[in-house]
Amino acid sequence: MDLLLVLLQAVADYAAMGAGIGAGVAVIGAGIGIGQIGGKAMEAIARQPEAVGDIRSNMIVAAALVEGVAFFAIVICLLIIL
Repeated sequence: MDLLLVLLQAVADYAAMGAGIGAGVAVIGAGIGIGQIGGKAMEAIARQPEAVGDIRSNMIVAAALVEGVAFFAIVICLLIIL
């Protein structure tokens, strides 16, 4: 019985560590993704300045989607801890 409690405690510790790592990876991935979106949008605006409005609106929508997925991943990782 004591061995089972020790194993359950070890699994809980690993779950918390994995959730922390998962949240960190989600934030790093979102930062890289939004940076790529912004960089490519600036390149597109430099090539076609007359399409600034369309490019900007598409960039904002794409960045919001990436940020939403990252936020969802962080919430899931925090729920694992609890």
